Formats: sequence, C-alpha cells, structure tokens
Amino acid sequence: MEKTMKKYFPLFVLPTLIAFLIAFVLPFIMGLYLSFCKFTTVTNAKFVGLDNYVKAFSNKGFLNALAFTVLFAVIAIVTINVFGFLLALLLTRKVPGRNLFRTLFFMPNLIGGIVLGYIWQSMINGVFAIMGMTMLMDARYGYWGLIILMNWQMIGYIMVIYIAGLQNVSSDVLEAARMDGAGNLQRLFRVTLPMMMPSITICLFLTISNSFKMFDQNLALTGGGPSGKTTMLALDIYKTFYDRVGFEGVGQAKAVLFFLIVAGIAMAQLLLTRRKEVES
Repeated sequence: MEKTMKKYFPLFVLPTLIAFLIAFVLPFIMGLYLSFCKFTTVTNAKFVGLDNYVKAFSNKGFLNALAFTVLFAVIAIVTINVFGFLLALLLTRKVPGRNLFRTLFFMPNLIGGIVLGYIWQSMINGVFAIMGMTMLMDARYGYWGLIILMNWQMIGYIMVIYIAGLQNVSSDVLEAARMDGAGNLQRLFRVTLPMMMPSITICLFLTISNSFKMFDQNLALTGGGPSGKTTMLALDIYKTFYDRVGFEGVGQAKAVLFFLIVAGIAMAQLLLTRRKEVES
C-alpha cells in the first residue's frame, strides 16, 4: 500500500501544484517584471529599469507609511500577544463560564475588516463628538484607534492558540518544579513559556504578518487621514496604483518592496523563535 501511494504521489500533487503555479507563482513573476516597467495595462508595459524603485524611495508618502506601519506593528504585536496570553492563562483555570468567554473573545475575529473599521469609526467618533472633535483632527487619535481595533479583533484568536499551547504543557513537569520550590512566576518563565515556544512562534508570525498587511481596517477607520498621516503600507500602495494615473509601475515596485519587507521580517522572526524552540 505504501509503495502504491509513493508511486501515485506526483499524480495526486499535480492538481494542487498547477493551481499554485497559476494563482501565485506566475502572477508573482509577472508582478516582479512589471515593477521594472511603465504601464497602464499588462500588454503595453515598457521596461524602464530601476526608475520605479527610485521614485518609490524618493516618495515621502511611502516612507511615512513605512515608518507609521513599523510603529503600529511594534505596539500591536506586543499588546496582542501579552493580552492574548494573559487571557489564555485566565481561561485555562477553573473559571465559571470559561467556554462562553472563549467564544465571546474569539468572535470579533470572524467580522470582516471593512465592517470592523466602520463600526469602530462610529464608536470613536461618537465619543469624540461629545467633546466637539473627530478622530481625524489628530493623527495620534487615528493611530490609537487602529491599535485598539487590531487588538479587539485579534486578541481572541491569539488567545485560542495560547490556550492550546498551555494545555500541552505537562502537569508533571509543573508539579515537579513546584515541589522543587519554584514560585508561580518562576514556573511561568522557566517552565511554561519555554514549553510553549511552538505556540509563541505561530502567534508572533500571525501578528507580525497581519500588522504589516493591514488594509481593510485602515481604509475604513481613517482612510489614511488626516493628510495621509495614518496611511499604512498596503493602503499607500493601493492609492499609488489606483489613484495616480501613470504611477502603476511605481505602485508595483512598492508592492514588491512591501513583500520583501514582510517576508524578511517574518523569516527572521521564524528563525529566531525556532532556535529558541530547539534550545527549550
């Protein structure tokens, strides 16, 4: 049976491989080529070398969006993982109605980004209206609005992954540490967290990638305002590509740079946390 499966393995893989090539690899290669071209449609692309990349790096809006995205990602990654882990710790104890609380905390992740953005925009502006203000009066309001929205959406999702990791921590090891005189914090940092490194790796990867790729929520909550100061990378690329005629190639170059930045950060994080897993 095993020999038969190995024999026909390429046949079973072929449909998925073809779909992957058509849906991902070929568009990526075409997009990479177009980033070196000036074009309005794929059929009239004219090769211009590194001109699009020079324009992308000399574009102040792109650099501001990059800085804003990094600043947003740093705070969002820390807060989401800390609060998600604390909730997981609480809801793995014998708390009345803990399954109900797990469901309630997870539910925001099921709501689409555009819908979430408009919901939070209405709530935040409703509060500011009492003071005769709006969220777009200051970029700081939009920044913290995005942080709150991202936390509200993702904490429950991250919590579920941490709960699974906590449930896999051996109770015998924890009991042995307790018998050796380790306190609660010592057991947490010396036993629980090292044994949860696979879950931590997954959660960090998800929060890093989602923070950098955030688009729908940014578009709906602030639209990049005021004056583009809360524009994140994905929204800046969208506006370059669709709102500025003749800048399609620059938008494509920004998209390639965006991919390289996110892929590089995600790979560095994976390598670092996987090394910690091996050490643990």
